[in-house]
Order: sequence, then C-alpha cells, then structure tokens
Amino acid sequence: MRVLLVESAGFRVTGDGGLRLRDTSGKELLRLPAGGAVALRQVGGRVVIEAEAAGRPDPTVRSVSVAELWIEPLAKRPESATFGLQQRRYRGRLQVRPVDGKLRAVNVVALETYLPSVVGSEMPASWPLEALRAQAVAARTYALRQRKPLAAFDLKATVSSQVYKGLESETNSTRQATISTRGLVLMHGNALIDAVFHSSSGGATENSGDLWTQQRPYLVSVEDFDDNSPVRQWRKPLPPDLLAKAFPEIGGVGRIDVIAKTASGRVRQARVIGPSGRQLVVNGAQLRSRLGLRSTWVRFEAAPFSFSGIPLAGLSPALAPVPAEARPLVDPLGALLASPPPPPPAISLVAIGRGFGHGVGMSQWGAYALAKRGQRFEEILRHYYQGAVVLPYPRGAGTPLARQPGDPAGLPGWTSDPVATLASP
Repeated sequence: MRVLLVESAGFRVTGDGGLRLRDTSGKELLRLPAGGAVALRQVGGRVVIEAEAAGRPDPTVRSVSVAELWIEPLAKRPESATFGLQQRRYRGRLQVRPVDGKLRAVNVVALETYLPSVVGSEMPASWPLEALRAQAVAARTYALRQRKPLAAFDLKATVSSQVYKGLESETNSTRQATISTRGLVLMHGNALIDAVFHSSSGGATENSGDLWTQQRPYLVSVEDFDDNSPVRQWRKPLPPDLLAKAFPEIGGVGRIDVIAKTASGRVRQARVIGPSGRQLVVNGAQLRSRLGLRSTWVRFEAAPFSFSGIPLAGLSPALAPVPAEARPLVDPLGALLASPPPPPPAISLVAIGRGFGHGVGMSQWGAYALAKRGQRFEEILRHYYQGAVVLPYPRGAGTPLARQPGDPAGLPGWTSDPVATLASP
C-alpha cells in the first residue's frame, strides 16, 4: 500500500537502526548509521538532503539534491526496521517527491504490515478480539478497494481514508486480529465491497444512497447495538460566534429548520435563516461540516438566553434583570428620555444529536456490543454489510504483485509479508 503521511515544506526523517537513501533508479546516495537522521526540504522542485549528526547538519557529509528520494530503514533484524517522521515510527519504505512547492512523503508498506496499526488506530486495542477481527477484515477490504495504480498514492493516513498512526498503534491484540484473519476480505458478487465504517450510528445505520450518490446493495440501514457508546446521544452548544463563522454569507444564524430527513431520521436538507432573514439551503453533510457536528442525526433548539451568567428562561418577568442598555434614561429634572432601541440579541442554539460519523456500514461500537455477546467476526460483518460474504482475497494474500508505479527500478515490488514475524514494540 502507498499511504500519504505528510505534505509540507520540509521535515526530518530518523532511523533507530540507520537509513539507506536511494534515488529513483535504485542507486544508493547515502547510508547513515544507527540513530542517523536527514533533514529534507524542497528547493527548486527538487529534494535537498542534508545529513545530521547530533541534531545538526553533518559537515562531513555533503548535501544532495534529487528529483525523487527513497528512504529504507536499516536494522539487524528486518522486523525491527523502522523510520521516524513527525514523532511517529513506521515500517516499510518512504518515498519523497516535490509537489507544488512542498514535499510529499508516502509510506510504501505491505498490506498485512499496514493493518495492525490501522486496527489499533481505528478501534481500542483492549476491545474483544472478535471486534478487532471484524475491523481488520473491513480495513483490509477498504484498503484493497482503494488501490489506485496510476495515482501518486492509494490512501491517506487520516479519517479521510482510514486512520494509520504507525508503530505506536500496533499491539499484540491488533497483530493477532490481523494474523488470524490474514487475506480475508468482504465480497459481494465478484467484487470487493466498499467496506466503510464509523464509530456509532445512534441506533440504526444509514442507507448509502441517502448519504451518497449510489445505493450499494450491502450498505443498507440496519439496527445498531451501540447502547454503550459514549456518543450515542450528545448535545453541542452553538454560540453566536460559532454560528457567525459557520454561515458568514447570511450574517450568522437565527434559526435552522430541517426540511427533509432520510428514512433513518438523519438530516437530508436544512434551511438556515440568518438574523436579517436571508436564507441558505444546505444538505446534511454540509451542515455537519460547517457546525462541526458529530453526525447528521440532529435537531436544533434555541439555547436559554442568559444575562450576567443568570439564565432567564423560566424566570418570572418581574424577577428577570433588565440589561442596562434597555433601561430608560432620566435627566436631572426627572424628564424621561427615550432610549434607542437595543440591537437584536445574538442567537444561541443547541444541537441535540445521536451517533458519531456518517452512519453507513459497520458501527464500531455496535461491533463491540455484538462481540461482547459472543458473536464471531463473520457474523458481525454479515449484519452490517448485508449480503456480503467473507472470503480469501482472490489474488491471495502474500502473493507478490507487479511493481507499483514509482517503485525504484532496483527495489522489489509490493509483497504482503507475514506480520506473524513482527516483534512486539
């Protein structure tokens, strides 16, 4: 797999056991000892490499400039070979290319070596093994379906693909979950399914067609079992400053009306009305993104107005304090002066919702509950991916694949090497 780790103007790469640097043809440029490091930056559309010693440029090693760089970690034991980037350690190799004034760092790593970190990044490693196994199969299926041979990389290391935090997210349990499901994927017909997943649905998962453009036959709404999820139900205050930043084109928010819902009860479309009456219609995904909501299964209520920290909702009008700017002005002779009308108060709302994530596919908290009930990973997956079956990947896990575009000519192509040989960190 080719996983995008970072895009920035420059960064450092370290190697506990040393580093070997090659150009795109496979020619060795530098070899650094254990604890060695290099500082990389983009200059004139090329990768400039400066070796470091004790955290400073090493004057004994000249800087090198290349169009593309490959970094291999070295170690006495291959399973211990890792490189460090931005406070994390990774297995596999690192490809560095200049792109649009930045350096793009892509981790080229075997699928079965990549997965233990994904499982531990996406799901607590302390959860039941059957839940971790379900996550491993879903993550493997998702990764294989996302392979893009003609693109610069296959996946990102963030929630926009699936989370991958490197070596620190591997544990004995996540490795066991990966090894014990080695090569197993979810299929529907003769194709890999789109094995999307989320944290918690709030009681029922979503039809893919109600969120995205296509209804997958295996991504249909089913009952969830996420009662123990800490985000099954939630509330989020939406103060005036947040609302103003979320909808600047209409000057903030006076009211949000849900005008269409999906079959499961999530927001399909909403009308946002600004303080001046200007309106904007957005879909559920846009509403969630703008307001930073945990899900689109949400409704909105007016927040209780307060003055000097005293909630006014529910107080008798005679007891409610009157803001100074709204009180009448009196001159020394006792004549009542008309005060200017106060500006309309800024509106605060409260979002009241359920679940966390898009709600399509496997609910991770639901998988946890089913595993606690004694269900095996195959049963968990069949519930959340209706009609899909768990099968060995047709091409066979562990089968060498053709060299990926961008692999140096002198380096081997992608292979699914056994995770069983990896030592505990």
